[in-house]
Amino acid sequence: MFYRDERLALFIDGSNLYAAAKSLGFDIDYKLLRTEFMRRGKLLRAFYYTALLENDEYSPIRPLVDWLNYNGFTMVTKPAKEYTDSMGRKKVKGNMDIELAVNAMELAPHVDHMVIFSGDGDYRPLIESLQRQGVRVSVVSTIRSQPPMISDDLRRQADNFIELDELRDVVGRPLRNDGETNTQSIETEQVE
Repeated sequence: MFYRDERLALFIDGSNLYAAAKSLGFDIDYKLLRTEFMRRGKLLRAFYYTALLENDEYSPIRPLVDWLNYNGFTMVTKPAKEYTDSMGRKKVKGNMDIELAVNAMELAPHVDHMVIFSGDGDYRPLIESLQRQGVRVSVVSTIRSQPPMISDDLRRQADNFIELDELRDVVGRPLRNDGETNTQSIETEQVE
């Protein structure tokens, strides 16, 4: 579903991709991911979206953000907001939907194919708009987790659905035995 002369752009919803890969039992190797899509077409941009907890002295995602920034990814970050829900649990809010949508709309005239790494159904209207502008859109997520990590509406709207589990051998690495994740695969779990 990719053409070698296509101008490609990747849009990675960091927390969504992290949750999908974790549910499938592997970590993402972002160097391999970038290399794989460079092989599939002319990769113009690889965006990575994440919210950061600014008040922590050390954020577990900071090494990933720094590594991606130095290795060909365009980082889009904003401060996450911490709050306590009605049950007294601490939650983190760090939705990056608007930032991703704005970047995709701005880049649409310059690319042939966009790959969105997210299963969030909120992106369906974005994909529809991009398609009206002549951009092909692929979505990477998983239906193999319980529950599936992709919205049915999003999957139907996309020109192509790429099952993340089928990319495991190309862009994945096993979770470490001690339960810790590699610095290139740390992402905070966020709520909308």
